[in-house]
Amino acid sequence: MQKSILAIFIHNSSGAANNKSHLPLQLRAGRGFTRETVMTTTTQTISSFHFLKNPCKPQSILRPMSRTISSFHFLKNPWKPQSILRPMSRTIRASASVRSLNRKPLQKGRNLSIEAIQTVQALKLAYNNDKSLLDQILRSKFSRLLKFDMTAVLRELLRQNHCLLALKVFEDIRVEHWYKPKVLLYNDMIHVMASNGFVEEVHLLFRYLESEITGDLQFKTDEFNQLLTTLISFKLGGLVIECYEWMKSVVVGCEPDRSTFKLLVNGLESIGEFELSVVVRQDAYKIYGESLDFEAEEEIAS
Repeated sequence: MQKSILAIFIHNSSGAANNKSHLPLQLRAGRGFTRETVMTTTTQTISSFHFLKNPCKPQSILRPMSRTISSFHFLKNPWKPQSILRPMSRTIRASASVRSLNRKPLQKGRNLSIEAIQTVQALKLAYNNDKSLLDQILRSKFSRLLKFDMTAVLRELLRQNHCLLALKVFEDIRVEHWYKPKVLLYNDMIHVMASNGFVEEVHLLFRYLESEITGDLQFKTDEFNQLLTTLISFKLGGLVIECYEWMKSVVVGCEPDRSTFKLLVNGLESIGEFELSVVVRQDAYKIYGESLDFEAEEEIAS
């Protein structure tokens, strides 16, 4: 194979005599043109093209190309371009995590429907500008709401301290067929009314509650304890004792317990109602005997 290539190379060299740039410096100068010189020069030239030793395996040509192809390693399996998809998948996960961080958490009892929001806005607009339209809006918008939305509108008005408007809405809720008295709702309304100085409205709500607890409905002692705490915090001693009397005789399944007596005794004394506190202590003595030191008992129990 090398001899054949050598013959071809000599033939091409002799045929391209006019183009002396292919010849060595000695030949181009016209001196030393011997057979040994030609053989030596030809052998050196052929050795520089070492890839022709095996023309079926051009290693020197393919090696750079193989390195180039190896850099595109995803082409080894064109049906599974992992290197292309991985950056995209990481970008998608990152964008999803950013959206999840900006999403506000849901809060129970604070999610209003579109109808409820529109009703709140219409009621506030009518109450502030033209109160003659208030009854019309209550009939046309508020009365068409669902039970949950009606209660949500009431609580939203209380949250915004629209006390008189909330009281108007509550009076419409009381005439609904599904309405049942809830002590905790009364407690929230009384707290908002008293916080904003509407003392007469507090007494009105108290009368509403009195008229609704005389039935066969059962209430919990803890609910009335929360109402007692609210009344004591606003120094409404008369209403405190009245609520206490309800728990003893009127309300079904809501008799005062140790926590009630402790709350009343300590609370009444804290607002200066010592005479009322003595009455409660006497009642507690009738029920629990001499074990009136509730603080000592709780410390031992704890």
